[in-house]
Amino acid sequence: QLQLVESGGGLVQPGGSLRLSCAASGSTYGYFAIGWVRQAPGKEREGVSCIESSGITNYADSVKGRFTISRDNAKNTVFLQMNSLKREDTAVYYCAATPGWCDSGYDYWGQGTQVTVSS
Repeated sequence: QLQLVESGGGLVQPGGSLRLSCAASGSTYGYFAIGWVRQAPGKEREGVSCIESSGITNYADSVKGRFTISRDNAKNTVFLQMNSLKREDTAVYYCAATPGWCDSGYDYWGQGTQVTVSS
């Protein structure tokens, strides 16, 4: 079992930055691929970014060049640095994990953190 807790969401103006954190506990975190998935009101969930245990990363086209995912295995934490935020980035952001690869499908989910981009 793996427990995931997100933090770092909030209200930010367009063009601003936020850093989300996902703290994991309860299992061998270092072997898991960890991803961020977001859901905006009235829209389907969208994969934003993922980082595998090897450090390989991927990003949705909509966030490439603006978001950076990283992990600190010593702290069992994954970060999502979000820069140049746009109104369309507004969503609930979920941290998710899988013992497989990033495209395996996630088995564990956090409770989500709200990100609102508005002036």
